[in-house]
Amino acid sequence: MLQALVGDGWHREYRPRMLTGRAYRIVTERLTLRCWQPRDAPLLKAAIDASLDHLSELPWVRAEPQSLEQKIDLLRQFRAKFDLAQDFIYGIFDLNESAVIGGTGLHPRVGPEAAEIGYWIRVERVGNGLATEAAAALTRVAFEIEKLTRVEIHCAPTNLASAAIPKKLGYTHEATLRGRAMDADGKLRDTMIWSLFAGDFPRTHAARTSLKAWDAAERRVL
Repeated sequence: MLQALVGDGWHREYRPRMLTGRAYRIVTERLTLRCWQPRDAPLLKAAIDASLDHLSELPWVRAEPQSLEQKIDLLRQFRAKFDLAQDFIYGIFDLNESAVIGGTGLHPRVGPEAAEIGYWIRVERVGNGLATEAAAALTRVAFEIEKLTRVEIHCAPTNLASAAIPKKLGYTHEATLRGRAMDADGKLRDTMIWSLFAGDFPRTHAARTSLKAWDAAERRVL
């Protein structure tokens, strides 16, 4: 909280907490979540190409399939945004990082001191709780490293599997907003908004998720 002189009096100027992106690599019981690198492009392309029908509801799938060169360029952009603390997009890998299982992210696009978590899992690994494990890990990072006030998860009301994840992790269904998101066909669709606040986080399943996290210099941060 900072003070600034205005006229002949004082007022408090509020500056919201900005995300730092300190957690470059996160290891859970079954997964490694880390900042994408351009060298991951072949693994990412293989995961997406094999899952296009399964991922068809996601708006970014409209740009698929992409060439390997396009994937390399995309991952360079992801890495640059991560380093500049603009957006935090993670690859979801198996523990030895030999295969891409999916993707996730901590996105500072839902207001001050808040972030939205998104996720997708390649088709042959769906149904094993891996998206829940990844979302739980980023929930802990959001509250315990980034010290945020609120985290949100958005999903289509028809995507029951996706909606089950925030419910299991202790998020609250705040609302279903009409015509607020774009689907893969470019049409507006409804969106469920799930939220979790810092004061409620310690009592949730997400708070009990086991993980370790390191920064860009491989220093332990959690």
